Amino acid sequence: MQSKEGVAVFWFRRDLRLEDNAGLYYALKSGKPVLPFFIFDKEILDDLKDKDDARVTFIYQAIEELKAALKKLGSDLLVVYDTPEYAWKKVLEKYSVAEAYTNHDYEPYAAQRDTQIAASLKGRGIALKTYKDQVIFDRGEVLKDDSKPYTVFTPYKRKWLETLKPFYLTAYPNKKYFKNFYLFEAPAMPTLKEMGFVKSDRVFPDKEYRDVMDDYSKTRDYPGIKGTSRIGIHLRFGTVSIRQLASDGNSCNEKTWLNELIWREFYMMVLYHFPQTMDHAFRPEYDRIQWVNDEKQFEAWCKGETGYPIVDAGMRELNATGYMHNRVRMITASFLSKDLLIDWRWGEHYFAQKLLDYEMASNVGGWQWAAGSGTDAAPYFRIFNPESQQKKFDPDLKYIKKWVPEYADFTKYPRPIVDHKFARERCLKAFKAALNR
Repeated sequence: MQSKEGVAVFWFRRDLRLEDNAGLYYALKSGKPVLPFFIFDKEILDDLKDKDDARVTFIYQAIEELKAALKKLGSDLLVVYDTPEYAWKKVLEKYSVAEAYTNHDYEPYAAQRDTQIAASLKGRGIALKTYKDQVIFDRGEVLKDDSKPYTVFTPYKRKWLETLKPFYLTAYPNKKYFKNFYLFEAPAMPTLKEMGFVKSDRVFPDKEYRDVMDDYSKTRDYPGIKGTSRIGIHLRFGTVSIRQLASDGNSCNEKTWLNELIWREFYMMVLYHFPQTMDHAFRPEYDRIQWVNDEKQFEAWCKGETGYPIVDAGMRELNATGYMHNRVRMITASFLSKDLLIDWRWGEHYFAQKLLDYEMASNVGGWQWAAGSGTDAAPYFRIFNPESQQKKFDPDLKYIKKWVPEYADFTKYPRPIVDHKFARERCLKAFKAALNR
């Protein structure tokens, strides 16, 4: 059904909610009826290896919920499975589009995609208006005094907190304008099967996080207890608002929760200003490292069969649930890049394939931190000892007993695939040789 006056299309991406959604707010206030639109992007989905990829199921369920909520308002959600270019062609063929709205996305593929779509729409006289939604501070809002981006976290955090004002944490009052949705009935959305996927049986974490905030600094490093929220997947796909999370964190007496959100924005800012870091070391000299890249050892790491219980527990948790405790992410990443001397990109790609809450900026930033090749100012000879990490953060073996039950039987548990003392010396030698070339 055509709209004679022209519709404003709102393009959902990683902002799958009606409430407190910046771009949607401005679309609803535009004075034009708003047509909600979502693309299952073939460019992304066709690259996924697992046909039961739980992230696709999570998105699918979120889209179903959005669609149901919009139908209660007399509207609907137009869902297309195609490349962005052809999906937009379908919309433009069927509807009279006056304007298009969406929220910023910062990853290299997204930036390229949005530039192409904006140019295509502009050629038809349609503006693509984009807004800040998934961060508190945008690409250029927290910069050094010389307008250059920060490359060290602590001064970035200081400036971030200095810049923060109450209005940055205020929710957009979308609900006031829900009457402005376009009244229509969309075609049936494509099924998972039609897109080449099957429904995952993974259990997704809920959106509750307030119960861990007050004690976050005391509990977050211990994988054997519920000391973290697992809110990451909701933050990744925008089923929760960053303004709500940051507002709650800012009102807390203890700021560790807020600090973690600032780390997320720091890594997003670094990836935006230094896009080469998605597959090259932030410090170029680290690309000279002569990695061992033993494929059998990499396979043992992937399966959680390294002979180091804390490493194996983490990898098994990841493989079974799509989640890994943050402290253990650091331990497993350090073990791969430092003990096994395997290129950090191998591990980053594996995490990208398995993590439900995968965000390129945080994942790349975390892996480069572990490998010593990133923005962190600490010297490269910071190498985690997996045994001492285990004693410190899983002293009663709660986490290990859950994921590595055979650890109790020394006849069944594998011997370590590398000696840590030998590995540490080998790593220091390799890194030193690369950096002194």
